[in-house]
Amino acid sequence: MTSFDNPKCDDRIIDVDSIMELEQNQGEDPFIGFIDYARSVLLSEEEGCDSNGRREDTTGPGWSWIASRILKTCISYSSGVTSAILLSELSQAWNEQHRVGARRKRPECINQLKKKHGRKKLANTVSIDSIYEKNFLSLSSVLEGVIVDAFLLPGTNIYMLSLGDLWSSNTIDLYLHRRYYDLVDPNNGILKRGREIFLTGCYLRTASEGSGCPRLLPTEYLVMLLDEDQDDDAMLLGAQFCSDSFSSISLDAVSKGASYSLYARIESIGSLETQGNFSSVQRKQITLVDNDGVKLKFLLWGEQVLLANLLSVGSMLALDRPFIASSVDSTIETCEELCLEYGSATQIYLVPFIQQEEQVSISLTPNRYQGSRLPSTFDPSHGPKASQVILPCDSQGSIDFSNYPFQSFVTDLHDKMTNISLYGIVTDIVRERNTAEAIFSLRIEDTTGAIWAKLHFSKSWSLGRLSLGHTVYISGLTCSMTKKKRVEVLWFENDSGSSFVNLSYLPALLNSSCLHQLSYLSDLSIQSSQTQICRVWLDQIEHCHVNTRFLHITCGHFGNETSCGFKCNFCHCDCDAEVMRTFHLKITLADESTKVFAWCIGQTATELLQIYPDEFNELSEEEQVMYPSSLKSERFMVAIVNCRGKGYGAGEDLTLENEGLSWEITRALKCE
Repeated sequence: MTSFDNPKCDDRIIDVDSIMELEQNQGEDPFIGFIDYARSVLLSEEEGCDSNGRREDTTGPGWSWIASRILKTCISYSSGVTSAILLSELSQAWNEQHRVGARRKRPECINQLKKKHGRKKLANTVSIDSIYEKNFLSLSSVLEGVIVDAFLLPGTNIYMLSLGDLWSSNTIDLYLHRRYYDLVDPNNGILKRGREIFLTGCYLRTASEGSGCPRLLPTEYLVMLLDEDQDDDAMLLGAQFCSDSFSSISLDAVSKGASYSLYARIESIGSLETQGNFSSVQRKQITLVDNDGVKLKFLLWGEQVLLANLLSVGSMLALDRPFIASSVDSTIETCEELCLEYGSATQIYLVPFIQQEEQVSISLTPNRYQGSRLPSTFDPSHGPKASQVILPCDSQGSIDFSNYPFQSFVTDLHDKMTNISLYGIVTDIVRERNTAEAIFSLRIEDTTGAIWAKLHFSKSWSLGRLSLGHTVYISGLTCSMTKKKRVEVLWFENDSGSSFVNLSYLPALLNSSCLHQLSYLSDLSIQSSQTQICRVWLDQIEHCHVNTRFLHITCGHFGNETSCGFKCNFCHCDCDAEVMRTFHLKITLADESTKVFAWCIGQTATELLQIYPDEFNELSEEEQVMYPSSLKSERFMVAIVNCRGKGYGAGEDLTLENEGLSWEITRALKCE
């Protein structure tokens, strides 16, 4: 097998012999099988006919979307899930997110926009239909609305906008904020039928709080979308926003009452910051670049940070009458002497970044690997008939795989891929020592090969216990090419779409028969890589080893007492205040087929021993020796993984935990 020059930074290896051996020793993964089954069900529900009676084909939900929703449901239902629960949750979530909404006839202005809709949906977007269903709307939610009508409430001077969206059959009325009244002029106003707007920071007035249907109360946080291909919008941009540039702004002129209308591209949107001695004021910095290449910061303060939910990198921002302040007064670190802020008279227009589309082959994995078998698991009548999938790419040419309909594999990874998900086995973990940041290198292996991924954490490790042999699902990965022409895989904890689930430690797995297949202990082999679920009893109790040690709560691994205090063997950090006493148990499991000597720690050991570590320590030495014999008749459902290291050397501290044993019990549940 190809060896690593540097196990921390090497990229991808494909070992054909190992793959064939793996495929011979493991059947269809029940978790993968259920994802395929669920997708076929969702596709069959979504099929229909267009307005001319022709059968419509649909790509349906992406593979990673289904996997993430299943795991999210398993986390919510920790006692276990059924096939019916999962399919119900998936169907409801998918219909809510991508509702066809043909029960009412959509206004023609929305139908026209839908035909040329090319931008990516914003992260916090909710549909109007979902507002009616839940009778709830959070302040951070985003509405991507289309104006169906603009009118005055009879007998008042209050303007209302009737809004629809591209995914809903319902419309909802919005009380327009007075700062936008001058834009509703019947002759020259921009807020008219067919205009797209983004809005956030809305309060919902439910039907019970007034008469008639639910309505949206006024919000200041509204952005008007422009289309450069439309003559009226192009004329507005040319007449109002092309005469001023960042270089033309003068603080002296501003002090004398001058105002500016500026047009620039959004280069980046910073993370949320807090200002002040008590960290009570929130702030976001948005970097803008005008046509001359000059950069300025656009600052949002306090509740204004909600506006950032309406913006996206790459889009063009037209700012009418922004508040202009000195950088010193705004306490930002920049080489520019001034910055822009959202003032009381500011109005925002947006030319959204339209993602380009790129054709990506459905089957990227060689035929004899599992990847190429995935399309065949679907009913041909349900799946798309095309041999290519259209996926969006950003301004840098990176292709977004969040909606890719099939599972991605290690051998599929290449340069400029974003929002990739992988499902595989952890074969090594090591913390990067040459940086103050919390970065861990994880070696993940699937049926096509293995790759190292760098996990970046905002503060410290936050994924709980993870060790060799555990089955994991990770989404939000990005792939790029290093200068040495190697694929580099990165994961950032706080990125949108990033998630990490350790299936071997998932409580719901043991009681969810739709996601696993019961195995006999005799089915276990050194080549086995999947997490196995077995029904067992404890055997040869007299030979079990029960010990208590201190464990780092954050990561679930042991540590050592040093002159400086307790140091974690996994995180390599001092953590005196974050330790707890736990079991280190080595015990024989048995079923009708054979016996296996395995080990476990933490909550799993507590479940098997049916006693807490502190209670066990209070027993006399003789009672501790005799205690395990009381468990002879107990039966358990357990999850078992092959934890034997493969000799890469980077995570040697993890192999010391198993003390030479090949099998770790990751979860246990007493059978009633």
